[in-house]
Amino acid sequence: MESLSSLVAYGVPFLVVLTILVFVHEQGHYLIARLCGVGVDVFSVGFGRELVGMTDRRGTRWKIGWIPIGGYVKFRGDANVASVPADAAEFSPEERASLFQFKPLGYRAAVVVAGPAANFLFAIVIFAVMFATLGQPYTPAVVSQVQADSAAAAAGFEPGDRVLAINGTAIDRFEDMQRIVRLALDEPLDVRVRRADGTEVALSAQPRIVELTDRFGNIHRVGQLGVAVSGQEFVRHGPGAAVWQAIKQTADVTVSTLGAIGQMITGTRPADELRGPLGIVEMSGQAASIGIVPIIQFMAFLSISLGLINVLPIPLLDGGHLMFYGIEAVLGRPLGERSQEVGFRIGLALVVTLMLFATWNDLVHLKVVQFVVDTLS
Repeated sequence: MESLSSLVAYGVPFLVVLTILVFVHEQGHYLIARLCGVGVDVFSVGFGRELVGMTDRRGTRWKIGWIPIGGYVKFRGDANVASVPADAAEFSPEERASLFQFKPLGYRAAVVVAGPAANFLFAIVIFAVMFATLGQPYTPAVVSQVQADSAAAAAGFEPGDRVLAINGTAIDRFEDMQRIVRLALDEPLDVRVRRADGTEVALSAQPRIVELTDRFGNIHRVGQLGVAVSGQEFVRHGPGAAVWQAIKQTADVTVSTLGAIGQMITGTRPADELRGPLGIVEMSGQAASIGIVPIIQFMAFLSISLGLINVLPIPLLDGGHLMFYGIEAVLGRPLGERSQEVGFRIGLALVVTLMLFATWNDLVHLKVVQFVVDTLS
């Protein structure tokens, strides 16, 4: 039970990271709502009973709930925290002007999109600051050594090869190449290289799937070519270049995350790699134990994941609201209350099921399930 007991020590970094990310997400909703003239009744970090709070001059209650997972912005005219519209008859014609449900479709969509967008923007800011101050990892994508009996050897890689592109994606540095190869679990890669003599050669490489164990004992299933490179350094960028590289980094992480999810859906990648709240607690603590820079990097990656999760077309999430707005745009009218209610119930069931599955993975990873089995046997 050593892994489980370590979660207690990891709790503080997790709460700090999650609180910041939730605040950023909800602040996105709040700022655009204010810009669109929508009244905001409650801005909450956490759920449940209020621990501490204050009411500003606009009548918005800012509070922290005792359940420190998630948060919400309750707009004027919402019947609950899921933004289900209240009965319009409860409000006067003057009050309706500030109700979320009476705003134009474009305004409502903008308010919903602003939450996930804030998470992506936050990640870009983190990466940009790091690239401008500490520098961006840069390793030339030039092969210095090819391991015998490796996927690279079978594909025809040679020392001195400069990797130019993989599956049509330009490769500027080894880190770009590594990101693509690690996700290649089910199909060969079309690689274009430039030989030491200047000629360009097209290669086809099928990465071999290996299991790597990190410093914390976590096992990762990744693709591997079997090439070695050298000369890593950290390159500092000016403000403009740092922002551009940060945007590219955020896009790369987004594509990689979606690719991993797709592999889980198709069965190429085992679904037990999906981690839940306990897993995030553990990873937060592990990153914090290394230093301030790793925990900030982890925050950026988690912010992207939070943004992606929220744009999934599942009722109850931001993506579900956008899906309803898309239907409204096509029909020329909102879905009926009954249809929306059914949709939210389905969304709740999906979210709870996914959370339970991810938490089960956490318990297995933390050896809690094995401990229970050993105790009862």
